[in-house]
Amino acid sequence: MSALATLLSFDTALLVAGIVALYLGAEALVEGASRLAIGLGLRAAIVGVTIVAFATTTPELFVAVLSGLGYSSDLGLGAIVGSNIANIGLVLGISALIQPMGVSTTTLRRHVPFMIAAAVALVALGMDGNLSAVDGGVLLLILVAFTGYLLYRARSAKADALGTDEIDIEDEDEVSAQLRDVVYLGLGLLLLFVGSNWLIQGGQGLLESFGFGPRFIGLTVLAFGTSLPELAASVISAVRGESEFSIGNVVGSNIYNVVAVLGILAIMVPVNVPASTISLDFPALLVFTFGVIGLMLRNRNVSRLDGGLLVGGYLVFFWLILP
Repeated sequence: MSALATLLSFDTALLVAGIVALYLGAEALVEGASRLAIGLGLRAAIVGVTIVAFATTTPELFVAVLSGLGYSSDLGLGAIVGSNIANIGLVLGISALIQPMGVSTTTLRRHVPFMIAAAVALVALGMDGNLSAVDGGVLLLILVAFTGYLLYRARSAKADALGTDEIDIEDEDEVSAQLRDVVYLGLGLLLLFVGSNWLIQGGQGLLESFGFGPRFIGLTVLAFGTSLPELAASVISAVRGESEFSIGNVVGSNIYNVVAVLGILAIMVPVNVPASTISLDFPALLVFTFGVIGLMLRNRNVSRLDGGLLVGGYLVFFWLILP
């Protein structure tokens, strides 16, 4: 076997191992953090809209931050923009092909506006070719507003809950914080850190061997790798007929990816926005964001035909970013 073939095999193995580690790390982090928080006295509803929602975005956070600090900010930005496009085009598209999904009025009224705000804010702030610490602060302010709104709605929902629901929550509150939950939390963070490094190193090494640049690597390999948890969760939900979870998963992930992950990254290190991102990637993000909202509003559902359009749109985007 030639030296090049050996290197490609190693990079491929590292890439696959990174994706697996990211998935397992996210699962362990969600399990440990949510049980630990409930055991320490937080309400289940509050944990769901804060800790669990943010924890599912940790693969993107680790990949983006490690890319920006140790490799290139182009990688981190590309991973987030590409992940949001993949969430809509692939995750929602494939889920809808499996099972048409109804869209609740709650999602449209309470969550979709924040997804629009996140996408528009990112494009507006990045049009000057740079995301500064001030821009990161603006994104984090949107995060604070979104999280505060979710907490408000969660408390209101609890106040209006039926007695049986309150019993369930009280039972969950009695779950004691155990050493196992701390171990899960630590293991999840470790797997996310290691998996992020493996994913970046493997993906970068593999594609650079074929002459691809940081932007393409971030938009494809890193974006797809960090979207796998959302894809797996949404596909399983679609198979089970739990369409609301699939849509909520994607909407929430796209919000947190921008306002939390890019907000934190921009505060830590200035993020360069390439001209190609401004001319193609940003418009594609807006087209996918407003396009899927249009599909949702049309008949309050995402049909199989819509799913086919979303997947086809993603394939067109992939073709356009090929060097």
